[in-house]
Amino acid sequence: MADLETPALPVARTIAELRETVSGWRRQGFSVGFVPTMGALHDGHLSLVRAAIERTDKVVASVFVNPTQFAAHEDLGTYPRQEARDAELLAGAGCELMYAPAVEEMYPAGATTRIDVGGPAAGLEGAFRPQMFGGVALVVAKLFNQVQPDVAVFGEKDWQQLMVVRRLVRDLDIPVEIVGMPTARDGHGLALSSRNAYLSAAELETARRLNGVLAEAGARAAAGEAVQAVEADAADALLGAGFDVVDYVAIRRAEDLAPFERIIDGPARILAAARVGRTRLIDNLAV
Repeated sequence: MADLETPALPVARTIAELRETVSGWRRQGFSVGFVPTMGALHDGHLSLVRAAIERTDKVVASVFVNPTQFAAHEDLGTYPRQEARDAELLAGAGCELMYAPAVEEMYPAGATTRIDVGGPAAGLEGAFRPQMFGGVALVVAKLFNQVQPDVAVFGEKDWQQLMVVRRLVRDLDIPVEIVGMPTARDGHGLALSSRNAYLSAAELETARRLNGVLAEAGARAAAGEAVQAVEADAADALLGAGFDVVDYVAIRRAEDLAPFERIIDGPARILAAARVGRTRLIDNLAV
């Protein structure tokens, strides 16, 4: 017996098309889940879709490479794009609508509004990519206004981003429940990322050491060692493991990313960003 083909996934290209579909769901009394992505989907994204399906009746996933969160020297032009494959994967995961607007639809000519973020956006990624979280906050706020979901699901791999989104929702009184899901990893512990496609075989071997270094450092901090010493040793360990540049290794308070004075005295997260070849990897673990 031949395998049944996955039904084609409806794709909304405009805000009007999106709202027409979602409004139809609302009239039938359905709750709506939402998973925002930049495409080039992998199993981590699909796990977020499945989590949204468990919590709501209908799920929308957006595929939009957001230009406002990229600096001029970053990989906006080469960021992996595979929309047809993304639609196939989303359909197979049970998503019911893909929202894939053009840049001109998301940011019409003459649009000037920006969002000034602070709090959990300060430092770490905010220091190395100062344009990022303002761009993330802007596009997420727009997407929430466009989709108007009951629940939105994000991955914990981008822990700082998740904290920024939680603060955005709280500060702007956006009526959506934010759900964070554990980081999806490969069999070696490497966090799944669309940018992993950039890695050569040798670079992939190095990248897979990141999680282990963070786990060891987190255990030392949890045992009461001084945070700054643990951070410095972990950065040295990453360089010794073959990473070319370590932007940061930081142990911070989990909820607001504030630093500890000397040792951890509450829920913590260890976060890191490092480069191997031309690929910049980020990861984090609970401590």
